[in-house]
Amino acid sequence: MINKLSIDLETYSETSINAGVYKYTEDPAFEILLFAYSIDNGPVKVVDLAMGEKVPEEVLNALDNPDITKWAFNAQFERICLSRFLNLPDNTYLSPQGWKCSMTWAAILGLPFSLKKVGEVLNIDKKKLDEGKDLIRYFCFPCKPTKQNGNRLRNLYYQNKEKWECFKFYNKRDVEAEMSIQERLSNHPVSDSLWEEYWMCELINDRGVLVDGLLVHNSIKINEICRENYIKALQNITNLENPNSVSQLKEWLTDNDVEAPSLGKKEVKELLKGASDETVQKVLQLRQLISKSSVKKYEAMICSRCKDGRVRGMFQFYGANRTGRFSSKIIQLQNLPRNAIEDLDAARGLVRTNNLSALELLYGDITDVLSQLIRTAFIPAPGHKFIVSDFSAIEARVIAWYAHEDWRMEAFRNNKDIYCASASEMFGVPVEKHGVNGDLRPKGKIAELALGYGGSVGALIAMGAIEYGLKEEELQLLVNAWRNANPNIVEFWWKVDKAIKKAINEDKIVKLGQLIFEYRAKMLFIHLPSGRKLAYVKPEIREGQITYYGIGDNKKFVRIESYGPKFVENIVQATARDLLVFAIKNLNLPIVMHIHDEVVIEAPLDLEVDSVVKAMIIVPEWGQGLILNADGYECDFYKKD
Repeated sequence: MINKLSIDLETYSETSINAGVYKYTEDPAFEILLFAYSIDNGPVKVVDLAMGEKVPEEVLNALDNPDITKWAFNAQFERICLSRFLNLPDNTYLSPQGWKCSMTWAAILGLPFSLKKVGEVLNIDKKKLDEGKDLIRYFCFPCKPTKQNGNRLRNLYYQNKEKWECFKFYNKRDVEAEMSIQERLSNHPVSDSLWEEYWMCELINDRGVLVDGLLVHNSIKINEICRENYIKALQNITNLENPNSVSQLKEWLTDNDVEAPSLGKKEVKELLKGASDETVQKVLQLRQLISKSSVKKYEAMICSRCKDGRVRGMFQFYGANRTGRFSSKIIQLQNLPRNAIEDLDAARGLVRTNNLSALELLYGDITDVLSQLIRTAFIPAPGHKFIVSDFSAIEARVIAWYAHEDWRMEAFRNNKDIYCASASEMFGVPVEKHGVNGDLRPKGKIAELALGYGGSVGALIAMGAIEYGLKEEELQLLVNAWRNANPNIVEFWWKVDKAIKKAINEDKIVKLGQLIFEYRAKMLFIHLPSGRKLAYVKPEIREGQITYYGIGDNKKFVRIESYGPKFVENIVQATARDLLVFAIKNLNLPIVMHIHDEVVIEAPLDLEVDSVVKAMIIVPEWGQGLILNADGYECDFYKKD
């Protein structure tokens, strides 16, 4: 009887993996070339499917047996590829239950998402082979036909037998590397509850979400027409051969007394503010329109749409490994443009009917309309509706709960606007939205958004304080006012800082309210009330500063400096994530998307919004004292209410 199966596949498809594994495996040319496996940590065997070898029956039977654990690095890839290999019906996949992912295990422990990099960090003996990239490029992708290769479109095993044998060894080594990683991580097992959350995420990925194909196709078509028109207009004004050329346009601006070191979005926006010449203004405005990249999301939708019109696999479990939050891939859902058009339905109708003239007449800037309609490209299946529900001010509620900031808790208990309540506490006067002292609410809002995790003047500026109309000289006063109004939160920052330093320096467990800080085996663990742990690799105190290894802004695994307020941010966002997962479990409904603190449900027409909101605000046992609130609405296409 098999207990554990470790798997790695090498595959071929003419569809790019960037479209997601679900679309990748729908390609008629898709096939599994090599199937490497190990039974119960035994010797790794490679089945050469390309040469006609067969996978043993006991291994095939294990694939859909939830009682047998299947391991792979990025297990979604193997699971979906094998679903196709087993000839399951369209849009039917092997159940995630029983599958475990060593990439996810590594991410949970704060390690990189790459098999090669994890192997390097853990210093395993049998590391991933560097030459694998060239072998994959040779056998797994279509190739360019040339006289030298006989005008062939792909390279098959018999066309370079030496390389093929190397490829088989590479496939074998990947399984060996994965098993070595599992052995090194065995002292830090993943809880059953976290694996259940991983399976829940995979079911959402399998379900996918329907895309309005007509809207998407026409949006791309209309954008191309607009872009051509903008380039022609720019050419007529500048007489440049290629006005889309950065170097040519910079030279034209220099000739017109405008120095432009860069033509990035922010830089062009700043140049526009200082431009007095109308011609220069028009050129910069056209440059802005040409540079809008929101249509790329429409293109990603087309590339990744499966045969049934749904996009699948957009969510990465534990994608943000310092908090455990989900991240988004294929179509980045976490930075969708907001929609401000009141008549979204009408605008969608004009795009769907390709009515360019009406769009120009009613809206002027068509590229902005297309940008605002991106959300609306996601639609429910026929006979269904979307119900969208999200937590209200979740991070503000969680940090108030941890820090015992009573006035904030009272404001939430009485369902007050937190921005008004914050401004009132900061300035000592009543503040009402659109009412008495309503002009102070924006100050309360930007302070709440920027200052909760140790932010100061720089954080306010980054959050757009100057654009809000605040003067630079008043920003420090705003910082002081917020901190004076929230002494318990400020104290909480430094209590966390002190607890972490004590845990590391004294190699002991430190308790702080609902939190436990533990230093063990060169790892810092922060135990959350939910029972989940945050992990930080090889923490040290250097000159009074807490440092640890993690994935930096450049996506490299580097030593990162941190301090109490930043750890508080991780703790609060991680707790908000746990509340979202708890709500998803409570809802037990067909969720197709979840973005930040929001869920999108493909709901039957008779499901009521109130029932969804009530499920969202149920407080788990571990969160006693938390005051949650949520909003919800229904719609025929995804949008911001």
